Amino acid sequence: MNIAFFLIPKSEVAWIASASTVRQALEKMERHPYTAVPLLDDDGSYAGTLSEGDLLWTMKRRNVYSLKELERIPLQDVDRHFEHESVSIYEDMQALLSLALQQSFVPVVDDQGTFIGIVTRQAVIEFFAEDYLKQHQLSDMSSGGAPGEDS
Repeated sequence: MNIAFFLIPKSEVAWIASASTVRQALEKMERHPYTAVPLLDDDGSYAGTLSEGDLLWTMKRRNVYSLKELERIPLQDVDRHFEHESVSIYEDMQALLSLALQQSFVPVVDDQGTFIGIVTRQAVIEFFAEDYLKQHQLSDMSSGGAPGEDS
């Protein structure tokens, strides 16, 4: 199976430019139902992942809570606590599965490192669960019993 089958394209993904400020990131994350979003450089390359926790820890450490003050803090000054690894669109499903076990989403890049979208953990689990069920239904049928029946 090709990773592209699971891809949510960049045009449908909330992402943040790495040159943004903490305030801009907070406002974007408020509009979308994500707790973490990809960061993209000016050239569209995947630059990491920003989480709500990263923003909250930055605010706490700096003791800054007003939106006006948060406008002055660039995202480059935000420590990130968990880095989502990206995967090439040409990788195999094993690589995708390995990352999805550790991350809620997997950023996908093309062969130049340009961000093209994400694959969610949910999509990967659904694929492997469906595959597992198909395999077990076939093995149940080949053993002579009806699916779900014990011999």
